[in-house]
Amino acid sequence: MLRRAAWAGQFYPGDPSALRAELQHLLAGAPSKEIAAPIGCVSPHAGYMYSGAIAGAVYRRLELPERFIILCPNHTGRGGSLAIMGEGSWQTPLGDAPVDSALAARIMKHCPLLSEDSEAHEEEHSLEVQLPFLQFLKPGFSFVPIAIGLDRFADLEFLGHSLARAVQESEPRPLIIASSDMNHFETDERTRIKDRRAIDRILALDPRGLYDTVRRDSISMCGYAPATAMLTAALDLGAQRAELVRYGTSADVTGDTSRVVGYAGIAVW
Repeated sequence: MLRRAAWAGQFYPGDPSALRAELQHLLAGAPSKEIAAPIGCVSPHAGYMYSGAIAGAVYRRLELPERFIILCPNHTGRGGSLAIMGEGSWQTPLGDAPVDSALAARIMKHCPLLSEDSEAHEEEHSLEVQLPFLQFLKPGFSFVPIAIGLDRFADLEFLGHSLARAVQESEPRPLIIASSDMNHFETDERTRIKDRRAIDRILALDPRGLYDTVRRDSISMCGYAPATAMLTAALDLGAQRAELVRYGTSADVTGDTSRVVGYAGIAVW
């Protein structure tokens, strides 16, 4: 099946030429040194005018493989609580990005909590906005989309262990992307304090600490569940380091510090 672009022209340009120009602009100031063999990353998913430069920075920092597992939150509440698409492709203005059906089958074999469910993905923006970056930087890639609508730590941990087993069985090995914005709709000062607490747990490669910190401190990090699963998998896969590539808030763009959203790009290897 073809999952049609739901947010082209809203979160990012809908015209192919304009989108390529925007991506070129967002990537122009990104660091050029690449991390070889990355295991995972956190990338934001707001409109490109707000978080695109941060997403671009983290993708430019990584030596990108040919395959990806993209974990995203389920903002809409539609579909299953742990929803995968095992076949088909996703449309963007830059073309169709194919689902890696072999990798998806391997993941589902290891994680019976997953359900084949396209409904959870139909209107979800947080995964869609990652794809043009990957199409621009790594033409010909394939990926597995997983939308997470549950928040029980044991389930996220199980998903992470399952992803690691699937990655270990796969060549070439895929990169695990956790799509997440950070704290929402508090002052810039408060958001930066809260985000630093969550970021510190990610940099410490501490999935349980991230999960507990976000919940204890009421940090409205929408993709903490994907990040928790990604970190769990990364540890199983031998991760030893994490780097905050770039951080900012919407106030950096709008100048309004009264009600902001935070964005972080983090590499794990």
